[in-house]
Amino acid sequence: MLRGFEAAGDLIDPFARAVFLMFLISEVHPFTDGNGSIARIFMNAELVTAGQVRIVIPTVYRENYLARLRAATHSAGDASLIAVLDFARRWTARTDWSTRACAETDLARTHALRDAREAEKAGVRLTLP
Repeated sequence: MLRGFEAAGDLIDPFARAVFLMFLISEVHPFTDGNGSIARIFMNAELVTAGQVRIVIPTVYRENYLARLRAATHSAGDASLIAVLDFARRWTARTDWSTRACAETDLARTHALRDAREAEKAGVRLTLP
C-alpha cells in the first residue's frame, strides 16, 4: 500500500492520480468493510484538491463501473475503467446540482436513479444532461 501511495505521487495528472488511488485501495482491500467507499473518497479527494469536479457513480451506472473495475483487476488493461470513470466525471460535471429541483430533473432525465439491472433489461443507459 505504501509503495502504491508513493507511486501515485509521481503522477502529474489529477485524474490519473485519482483513478490510480481508487484502484489501489480497491485492489489491496485494506479494510474489513467499506473499501469501495473509501476508494471513491480517496479518488474524489484527489480531484477536489486539484480543483476538478468529483465523480459520482449513479445507480444506473453501478454495474458498468463494477464490471470495468473487475476487468481491470483480472487483466493488464485499465482503459475501460478509465473510460467509465471519465464518462461518470463528464456526467457529474454536466448535472445541475445548484438546487434539489434542478438535480432531480437531471437525475430523472438521464436515468441516473434507475435500478441498474432493470435498466439493462430495458435497454436504458445513463445519458449526459
